[in-house]
Amino acid sequence: MANPGPIAFAGSPVDRADHVRADPERLASLTNWKARLLALDGLFPSLDDAGRLAWTSLADAPENAELVFLGLLDEKACFAAVPKQGDASPRMANPRLWALMASLEPGDLALYGGARSLVDWHARHRFCAQCGANTRPAKGGWQRDCPKDDGGCGAQHFPRTDPVTIMLVEHQGRLMLGRGLGWPEGRFSALAGFVEPGETIEEAVAREVFEESGVRVRDVSYVASQPWPFPSQLMMGCHAYTDDDALDIDTTEMAEVCWFTREEVAASMAGDGPFITPPPHAIAHHLLSWWLEKG
Repeated sequence: MANPGPIAFAGSPVDRADHVRADPERLASLTNWKARLLALDGLFPSLDDAGRLAWTSLADAPENAELVFLGLLDEKACFAAVPKQGDASPRMANPRLWALMASLEPGDLALYGGARSLVDWHARHRFCAQCGANTRPAKGGWQRDCPKDDGGCGAQHFPRTDPVTIMLVEHQGRLMLGRGLGWPEGRFSALAGFVEPGETIEEAVAREVFEESGVRVRDVSYVASQPWPFPSQLMMGCHAYTDDDALDIDTTEMAEVCWFTREEVAASMAGDGPFITPPPHAIAHHLLSWWLEKG
């Protein structure tokens, strides 16, 4: 099996430069004609003639737009403008968006994913969750403040990342995979779910697997992670074993949960098996490649 390669949305070439974010004078000194503005169509990436992410100057920013400092690239300050609206339905697949992302090289895809998550968060958090007052960007856009000098409460808000476990469960050389409600017929992937307050990763894996399939797992191990910008999650890929393959499926979440042999998984990954695999940009695809490689 070929090496699964880099994980999509990971490996951004931008230096996040926290020392610049935290220094208003230093940041202001970089906000000049040399600075670059990532060209976005709302939350969609814009591409240049070479198929790379398109960059413009700060002069091209929309009037009164909030600017977020992405970091330094080739010693130039990079910014993105916050759109008027965030994404209220990030789970909805948009064919045009996926086509654009599929054309990007890994570094550009990672840069776009991070920028999208950040500006989308700003667009959806313009008001304080504590008192409802207007908030303002701070620390180069890596924070929003509720200013007391404008009737606010002084609270500080930070971009959030939601942790999600996504896991392969193995029983005597077979893998458990599921098809969620509303998914196309034949499309299967690893089970997944959000980590809840007060849980470890291992506990979240065990709980989510049991809730969705009725299976108890053991020996949970971490494999890899992926930033997922829809809207802003950290997918934590794991592997676990079970001693009992009996299924009790939660039909409010899952359309199907099935066991597949190594041969069936390998054939499906090659495009000629009993199920449709996750797309290459999803960490579930990477996990399946990893499982086949480890033997």
